[in-house]
Amino acid sequence: MAQIFSRSADTWLRLTLAGVFLALSGSLMVVLMFDRSDYRTQRGWVVDQPVPFSHAHHAGDLGIDCRYCHASVETSSEAGLPPTHTCMSCHSQLFTDADVLAPLRRSLANNTPLHWQRVVKLPDYVYFHHAVHVQAGVACVSCHGRVDRMPLIAKAEPLNMGQCLDCHRDPAPNLRPRDQVTSMSWTPPADRRQLGEQLMQAYHIDTRGLTDCAVCHR
Repeated sequence: MAQIFSRSADTWLRLTLAGVFLALSGSLMVVLMFDRSDYRTQRGWVVDQPVPFSHAHHAGDLGIDCRYCHASVETSSEAGLPPTHTCMSCHSQLFTDADVLAPLRRSLANNTPLHWQRVVKLPDYVYFHHAVHVQAGVACVSCHGRVDRMPLIAKAEPLNMGQCLDCHRDPAPNLRPRDQVTSMSWTPPADRRQLGEQLMQAYHIDTRGLTDCAVCHR
């Protein structure tokens, strides 16, 4: 009986299947690495703003509380951006002729708002409520990092689904007293978990249902 395939055909078939498997595995690894990369999440990226506002100077050196500019963070889903009048409450007296503040002066003179660019953007299908998290004792630094050390604001965390789910499953390590939520320099006690569990009881935080899809996708 004539031999249809050569003696090396079986070897070539095995090598081909192995190559296909390695190519598919490699492609999957590349996709997963890209999805978690800073390029994909934009972590650490700086966005051009109409005025190069320095959080390091205002929140760090001067100690201005987050709520002075982000006035609705305790009561609304949005943290809010400062209107020109908030900025001018200081800069009508300080650095009044600084070139870098020219857009601010034009905004006031023309009664047109500055168009600040968002640094942290969540997908449209994600629902996030700032006030709920602030009232639960989740600190600003948990999501936004040490903004008091950022000359130009940058995204500090990937804020992906995995990060949110980790916190929703076990919020205790991320909680602090409400009066310390905006503090950049708060030092947690040695037993952070014990404090977190006490705060969960005090703030009536029940993890049952926190990982339901409808909590974040409405």
